[in-house]
Amino acid sequence: MGEKKQKEKTTKNLTKALAIIAGVLFVVLMVVSSMGTGWITGLSGVKPGDVVVLDYTLKDAQGNPLVTSDQTLYKQIMASGYDVLPSKQLTITANQSLAHPIFPAQVYTTQSGWGSQYGIFASEYNAIGSGILGMKVNEKKTITVESGVPMTQYWTADQLKERKLNLSDVQVGYVIPLGISENQDATTTNATSTYYIRLGEVTGKTADGVTIDFAHPFIDVSIVSITKH
Repeated sequence: MGEKKQKEKTTKNLTKALAIIAGVLFVVLMVVSSMGTGWITGLSGVKPGDVVVLDYTLKDAQGNPLVTSDQTLYKQIMASGYDVLPSKQLTITANQSLAHPIFPAQVYTTQSGWGSQYGIFASEYNAIGSGILGMKVNEKKTITVESGVPMTQYWTADQLKERKLNLSDVQVGYVIPLGISENQDATTTNATSTYYIRLGEVTGKTADGVTIDFAHPFIDVSIVSITKH
């Protein structure tokens, strides 16, 4: 009888354990069901055609941030005494080439608030679109951009004066806001043209003027969300 009771006790304990496991599994299934398929999307990488929301930071050749949608980075840079242009997050279609020369990104300026648009060149947009392939949500990466064309201009002292800048005050490393247009290959100072903001850095100076580099060869990206194609 003792052996029989022991078997009955063991059977009851086993049944109880199975019931607990079944209950836990039921709760897990309920939670997963309420999450939909978003959690699966987060586990899979970016594929061509996916719509991706990302944080990004445009950097100059020295790796200095010029434009960023990363709020943490923005606060750190501003607290250190340097300036960086704040931007909204980008929403792009992965591996889809830009049909226009310039992609407008929304940025904040003291003059226009969030109404300003920053000019991201097609070469930069396309590099982002292909560079994020395979990345997952919250993953970060630095993308290197090769435009294939020179992105420098030489501004004379007179051209600087048109921007209310004195040659004597402008030094190497100075960041100058430019205006770029889809209708021109170079930057423009024509206020009547449709233009986008672009930051350029002074990389050289002579007695007559300065060389301005408006390339952004490094772009940091962080995947915020992925909508599958």
